Amino acid sequence: MTLNELRYIVAVAQKRHFGHAAEACYVSQPTLSVAVKKLEEELGVGLFERGQGEVSLTVAGERIVTQAQRVLEEAGMIRQLASQSVDQLVGPLRVGAIHTVGPYLFPHLMPVLNRQAGEMPLVIRENFTGALTEQLKQGDMDVIIISYPYEEPGIVTRPLYDESFSVLMPIRHPLTVFESVTLQHLLDENVLLLGEGHCFREQVKRICPGCRLKSNSDGNLQKNLEGDSLETIRYMVAGGIGITVLPDTAVGGEHLRWDLLTTRPLAFESPLRRVALAWRKSFPRPHAITLLWESIRACNLNGATLADEHTQVETAVG
Repeated sequence: MTLNELRYIVAVAQKRHFGHAAEACYVSQPTLSVAVKKLEEELGVGLFERGQGEVSLTVAGERIVTQAQRVLEEAGMIRQLASQSVDQLVGPLRVGAIHTVGPYLFPHLMPVLNRQAGEMPLVIRENFTGALTEQLKQGDMDVIIISYPYEEPGIVTRPLYDESFSVLMPIRHPLTVFESVTLQHLLDENVLLLGEGHCFREQVKRICPGCRLKSNSDGNLQKNLEGDSLETIRYMVAGGIGITVLPDTAVGGEHLRWDLLTTRPLAFESPLRRVALAWRKSFPRPHAITLLWESIRACNLNGATLADEHTQVETAVG
């Protein structure tokens, strides 16, 4: 049994005609017919019923052709893997990102990376840090974008950029009279947070350790004043429910409704959030990782400062 023989029976099944199948496979009809007959004899079962002008699959033939298609697809994957080992910038790169990074990074990254490596499309996924880490360890992701602190055995990280935080509020909010927002201001306000599982939720609570929802004793209100994404929270703020704290990369002009919302910096020094790449030590395409790192740093993200790999910063707990 050979891949060519499998390719021939799949072609016959698709074309329902030996002559047309031979044309599709760029071989003569006698060559294809002999190969199909040889395979049938080897398997000890007929794959096709030859009729006048048309060919149909037997019951056994349907099952065998379906499996043959899978085998050919897997063989194609082997060729693709071999090609990628020769040129690490050819073939998809599976990239995951935490929810508070992906929507603000990927729109900038795509055109940059496409210019640098047009044959390396990104397969993108967003999730929580824990879920992305498991997918990375299991080989379902090639590289993920997370925030420090982050340490996992067998996984390498490389810092990308640092960013601080800003307070988002309705444009007519009383705090807009101030040039910056103090810790006491936050303590006196309904501060909207991301729901459980988001590392940025914990980062905000680290910045403002006493920060609680004004009616924290009401569990239902607590739940209603939490959002599944920064964009959901942004709309809640626009609706006048409260204020929130955002990473500076999420404050860009393309994301902010300046007719409804405005921002103010924090009046006190807060820990920076350091965003980084993480990948398995054994990942066989290091050039792809390097290019991704360089492309992200070339994006000029609003509010981001390129991280110095040799400088430690105080990072909010994630």
